[in-house]
Amino acid sequence: MRLLLTMLLLAGFTLPAFSQGPPMNMPDRSADSTWVMEHYTKMEVQIPMRDGVHLFTSIYLPKDSATGRHPILLTRTPYSCAPYGPTNFKKYWYSYVMQYLHEGYIMVTQDVRGHFLSEGVFEDVRPFNPNKKGKTDIDEASDTYDAIDWMVKNIPGNNGNVGVFGISYPGFYSTMAALSNHPALKAVSPQAPVTDWFMGDDFHHNGAFFVMDGFSFYPSFGLPRPQPTTNWSKPIFSFQGDDNYDAYLKMGALPNFARVLKDSVAFWKDLYSHPNYDAWWKARNDRQYLTNVKPAMMVVGGQFDAEDCFGAQNVYKAIATQSKSTDNRFVMGPWYHGEWASANGWFLGNVRFGSNTADYYEKNIEFPFFQYYLNNKGSVDSLARANVFFTGEDKWHALPSWPPAYTPTPIYLHDGGALSYDAPKSETSFSEYTSDPTKPVPYTEDVHMHRTREYMTDDQRFASRRPDVLVFETEPLTNDVTLGGPVVADLRTSISTTDADYIVKVIDVFPDDFTYPLSYKGNGKDYPMGGYQMLVRGEVMRGRFRKSFSDPVAFTPGEITTVKYTLPDVAHTFKAGHRIMIQIQSTWFPLVDRNPQKFVDIYHAGDDDFVKSQIRIYHDSAHPSSIILPVLK
Repeated sequence: MRLLLTMLLLAGFTLPAFSQGPPMNMPDRSADSTWVMEHYTKMEVQIPMRDGVHLFTSIYLPKDSATGRHPILLTRTPYSCAPYGPTNFKKYWYSYVMQYLHEGYIMVTQDVRGHFLSEGVFEDVRPFNPNKKGKTDIDEASDTYDAIDWMVKNIPGNNGNVGVFGISYPGFYSTMAALSNHPALKAVSPQAPVTDWFMGDDFHHNGAFFVMDGFSFYPSFGLPRPQPTTNWSKPIFSFQGDDNYDAYLKMGALPNFARVLKDSVAFWKDLYSHPNYDAWWKARNDRQYLTNVKPAMMVVGGQFDAEDCFGAQNVYKAIATQSKSTDNRFVMGPWYHGEWASANGWFLGNVRFGSNTADYYEKNIEFPFFQYYLNNKGSVDSLARANVFFTGEDKWHALPSWPPAYTPTPIYLHDGGALSYDAPKSETSFSEYTSDPTKPVPYTEDVHMHRTREYMTDDQRFASRRPDVLVFETEPLTNDVTLGGPVVADLRTSISTTDADYIVKVIDVFPDDFTYPLSYKGNGKDYPMGGYQMLVRGEVMRGRFRKSFSDPVAFTPGEITTVKYTLPDVAHTFKAGHRIMIQIQSTWFPLVDRNPQKFVDIYHAGDDDFVKSQIRIYHDSAHPSSIILPVLK
């Protein structure tokens, strides 16, 4: 998670493209560290951009660079090139990136414009400029072009092939690199790339503000940097205590968060100034520019990425539809944010996957990709266009594209919490609950301060027991049901107020006697999971945006209307004997900010604007509500 990344950086680690600190119980790597020191040297340079700004760059160069055989692998980051100093080495020996060093790659990390030791002014998700005309017209693509151009001309021993990769915000800079069109750039891997901060990444999902992620990140990251520095800014605010639910509830309405940050964080003010999907946000949607992409692409993401699941899926799809001639590949594993670059891909929270999925990816997918395109070794014939791990079945699938061919199959809500493929026949039928923003539904049952990554697969029994959460469930399945692609919520609803949020959760209910076998690494013994309600996918829709994200519309109290929206893709098999469950609620706190449930500007609403709303979900013959599942044959 981005918060964890910031905490590690403050503690002295750096994670520009991979986990930098040693995992727990890591074996002694002193031999690897000695090898790196013996075979590599470190250069620190300021690379000039076309407008005269210089960007600080760390270059780890093989000592036999005179052979001229070395590819360049670049990460551009706002999270620091640290450690700084030509004798202070990044701890590559704790990372799978060691395999690149053993192949003689030139490893490069660059502080982006306006951060740490780079000159210039930083801008969050700086928009791409497709019509650059002069030296003052810059963007992240032009900065990447200028950096690559300098490197291939000035780094000794390079073979003229450059690759770019990075996770999260560095994933955004990787996407921008792909738009640079430098002829030396042969392969790019945006990994969990920041893509659209209003529609689905990090700070908004379908227009709903993910206040906990935003507020934990920007009190440090968003502070201005008046001059180059090697230090992180001290957070301007942090909660005291260990209960985020209580802390965020006491903080109250969104204007209270803004007052705490004062005028220090420019991007926080931008968030408040653009409550709808206006031209400002649309300019920061980089998917629209992914046409005629030149380098080979491999977009990587985690199915259970709590931050940028949307970005990975939709960058790949944008290239696939808008740049059909691009060598474009997709990887999705059962991972939290960045877990594919860790030493462990066996599990997430309580859910186990039966193998080390991260190790498999690192050795069998990413490394062969860059080896082929940058080092002229091996083949990509064995790499499918889409390499996707299906949970439940717990197997990798090699697919010709993503999503694969599927049948959109509605599963209908019924009286009494039933869920089936049969359309409802009742003349009048609905389920209802009272949504009270003063007692919102928590996103997890645990008490903690920092948002967990494990909530993406958490047991949902705590929510099933709340009166403000609707629960619909199938009978035990007689056959496996495999989903591969987007899930669509298609609800018929009415509310007693003028606005409300809708959270739909797709859940795998395990049989009462379910146990993971010993082979699944269940803490050294069989791992009981009887009755577990595994969250497979959950997503929020801010009701005012049900017709348009640019022009929100109030609800008419008591009037039946449609709320239809798409959840991020899933790759999951519900095994025979399991049940499919759907939960519906209107708060998910403090993951998502509280909707006052009145049609007001939420970013400037007061504490007294929050009201209860009676929410009805209809499931009769005239108003059927369903969840449309992407069922594979």
